[in-house]
Amino acid sequence: MKACPENIVHAMNDYLDGDISSTDEATLKAHLKSCSDCQKLYHELSKTIAFVQSASHIQAPSDFVQKTMARLPKEKKKANVQRWFKQHPLLTAAALFCIMTSAMLFSNFNNEQQFSFTKQPNLVVEGETVIVPEGETVVGDLTIQNGDLRVEGELHGDVTIVNGQYMASSGVITGEIEEIDKAFEWLWYTIKSGIKEAASIFDNSNVQPE
Repeated sequence: MKACPENIVHAMNDYLDGDISSTDEATLKAHLKSCSDCQKLYHELSKTIAFVQSASHIQAPSDFVQKTMARLPKEKKKANVQRWFKQHPLLTAAALFCIMTSAMLFSNFNNEQQFSFTKQPNLVVEGETVIVPEGETVVGDLTIQNGDLRVEGELHGDVTIVNGQYMASSGVITGEIEEIDKAFEWLWYTIKSGIKEAASIFDNSNVQPE
């Protein structure tokens, strides 16, 4: 089969599209009468267009998509989890941060078993008990870890006792008393303290010198 002239092929396309001039149409018909190869090509193009036009009216069943998706292999649960992580990077980062921070704080809670307290004037220590003696006044917050507190004088400030207890006495405490003896309570206290310190630093940075 020899190649059909390019102008005849263009004329075939224009004719099948219904967009051909009368002059080109006459030229095309005259050529088709004398060229069997072009006649064959023209009939093939006509059949192709007829098939496409008839297929355009075919509609898939309404549940075709659902049935096709149902037949696809199920994704593994691991793949779903990985996809969720990729779609929510900020939440993933926040969750990992919380997990790592909690693990670190719990580890510190278990490791910090030594007796310690906030150094303030007029305090007396007996063993692992911090005492505000009778007739003495302590001004400022007091934090005690792995020890007890007994107030016989006056304490003007808040008291936080970690892994210890406040021993009832005749003294006066003007602030709040908080006893922490569980890991979750200690974690919450640490978070609150961090927030207070951050807020204090932020407030101090906003103070303009006079």
